[in-house]
Amino acid sequence: AKIVYNEIQYQFTGASFLQDVRETFNKGCQLQLQQQLLHDTVGNDVEFSNINKGINIIKSRLRSKKVLIVIDDVDRLQQLESVAGSPKWFGPGSTIIITTRDQHLLVEYGVTISHKATELHYEEALQLFSQHAFKQNVPKEDYVDLSNCMIQYAQGFPLALKVLG
Repeated sequence: AKIVYNEIQYQFTGASFLQDVRETFNKGCQLQLQQQLLHDTVGNDVEFSNINKGINIIKSRLRSKKVLIVIDDVDRLQQLESVAGSPKWFGPGSTIIITTRDQHLLVEYGVTISHKATELHYEEALQLFSQHAFKQNVPKEDYVDLSNCMIQYAQGFPLALKVLG
């Protein structure tokens, strides 16, 4: 999702990549996501004290803007509803990209186009893991076996490889 975001963000008047949404919600930092969305897309910091106020500000400030929003690692509908409750919140031509492992969540949200990510091939997985674990493209010599175990455990999923790395 980050690669797609980086390649197309210039086509929008505002763009925001909301990373690790599940984790952020679990920490109780929902307002932080709304504030980041507004900061990234409008360019100024907005203070508010609750989710509903944040929703109203997002709707009013972004309803006429063509924005790109990536909502990464979502596992509950409430997470989507707090930052992008409806496409009507945003201007014409806006795009919302959601990453999740829960296909049912996308159906509930009303997603019309979806793409199932494929697992990385072994070489790609090893390189991604190594970049995060060792800051180089291959594992250190003493960690080859452990790296292989991590790659098998992550099943080729990029987010898991990054976290484990």
